[in-house]
Amino acid sequence: MSTHYFKPLIPDNFYHILNRGNNKEKLFYRKDNYDYFLKKYDNYLSDYLTTYAYCLLGNHFHLLVKLNSTKQILQTAVKLKDIPNRLSKFNELPKTELPEIAGLIISNQFRKFFMAYAKAINKQEKRTGSLFQKNFERLKIDNIKYLNNIIEYIHKNPVHHGFTDNFKEYPYSSYERIMFPKPSKLPKQEILENFNGKENYIRFHKEKHSFNIIKNYIVE
Repeated sequence: MSTHYFKPLIPDNFYHILNRGNNKEKLFYRKDNYDYFLKKYDNYLSDYLTTYAYCLLGNHFHLLVKLNSTKQILQTAVKLKDIPNRLSKFNELPKTELPEIAGLIISNQFRKFFMAYAKAINKQEKRTGSLFQKNFERLKIDNIKYLNNIIEYIHKNPVHHGFTDNFKEYPYSSYERIMFPKPSKLPKQEILENFNGKENYIRFHKEKHSFNIIKNYIVE
């Protein structure tokens, strides 16, 4: 059994995050479920982290995110009243414990997001019980020089899992959206600059790279 999800989230770090349907069941039953998932994700998480890439696939999803700083997370949680009761006295704790509190707040936001989405899907499908696996997996990216490779891996996941032969045409990933000129919460300019421009972003995705170099950052 994987132990990736037992590791605490640490503010101001990049993470590759994945969660699956419980017992490998579907997470997405209709086209509008994908949009609803992203809407709920935005509602619960976008104030606490920045999303660099995503891909939604039938019974699981991939995210590449960077968590906000400890100070930003705690300030946002106070402002939005998102602090769980058990963490409400964090101001009385030593400063050395605050990053852990911030990480727990992020985990709780994911929990609330999963619950809200699951409630809607259970009602839609007239089902009961858990929709997601209890714990979501997370891998901290401790070498950011591989960020481009991880973004490519996430975007090519639909081919890897047999959803399509052409990842560029898959509608439920951030590949095309990163190139759209319309502003969004994706840091599009930063991402494209990391690839040395739009043309190199496209070229990099066209090339065949070995994912062995990022095997420590891959969750399936």
